[in-house]
Amino acid sequence: MSTKKMLVLLGVLLVSAVLFTACAGPEGPAGPAGPAGPAGPAGPAGPAGESAMMNAADLSCSECHDAAGTVSAKHQAWALEKHGNGTAMAEEYGRASCAFCHSGNAFSAGIAAGQNFSQVETAPSEPARQDCRACHQIHETYTSADWALETTDPVTFVVSGANFDGGNGNLCVNCHQARRYLAGFAAKDEAGNVIPDTYQANVRFNTHLSDQGDIMLGVLDVNDILGVTGKPGGHYSMITDTCVGCHLGESNNHLFEAQAANCVSCHADATSIDINGAVTAFEEKFQELHDKLIANGILDENGAAITKNADGSPVLYTDPKVAAAVFVYGALEEDASMGVHNPNYADALLDAALAALGE
Repeated sequence: MSTKKMLVLLGVLLVSAVLFTACAGPEGPAGPAGPAGPAGPAGPAGPAGESAMMNAADLSCSECHDAAGTVSAKHQAWALEKHGNGTAMAEEYGRASCAFCHSGNAFSAGIAAGQNFSQVETAPSEPARQDCRACHQIHETYTSADWALETTDPVTFVVSGANFDGGNGNLCVNCHQARRYLAGFAAKDEAGNVIPDTYQANVRFNTHLSDQGDIMLGVLDVNDILGVTGKPGGHYSMITDTCVGCHLGESNNHLFEAQAANCVSCHADATSIDINGAVTAFEEKFQELHDKLIANGILDENGAAITKNADGSPVLYTDPKVAAAVFVYGALEEDASMGVHNPNYADALLDAALAALGE
């Protein structure tokens, strides 16, 4: 075919195509969808929010918030005593030196930072009572693992340097240890020099409201002065988890009161915490010490230390044994266990204190 004929044929085909297109009808309906193509690669996961964590398949609120009311029961029991009802918080939370033990959020922050009560530099602007979060790792996983304690590490006491290693009770003695010993009341002259073997009377001539750990270990600094051999008691060396073992027991009773039911594993016939009359004997000797201190003009009729002489000068204890006897009274009063934390040690302290005051 000649080139001329080829060009004519292509022109005819082009015109025909234009005419057919111009005459086409409206577009018909779409055909059925074809099969889906393969899935693309997954994008990066976003951060999980709290609700996402709570709804995750491996997390369950009901492990703690169960039909038996486990959380509610523990919370209500705890709220009946000073830790939980806010009394301890209200007393001294505003002081940096007190906040570690008097504000629950300060305690948690201090434990997380590896601090003790003497290392806190700033009190919290908003305090919190010692609630569940003060002791437990609440809402870290939203499972029963949240009942784990904030810490169970052994504790080195701030004042004595003694080491307390009592299992779960280690959490407690971060606070339940003495803030001061007898040496902290040494009298000083006008130049600030310590006067040997002399102590100045004070309305707080004691360890502070928290010396339970020191009594359990038997480590008060009056031991040498009074000739007392201090050693750990059975409630430290023989009770699993020490404080927690006696005060919560197998039922984890969060009233935190020592109960006879927690004693029978060691004292099978116990019907009260006055095992073998030890509490009764302690109370009698403690009352005797109280009365002697009043008779010697050391305490007033209300049991408060007399701190000023008639001329207004400070009262000084110039006999170390007398000073130690006064300190024993305060330390055992602050322990508040009626000798139960370390019966043999408490009894020895009372006997030595009474002897120091004479007949």
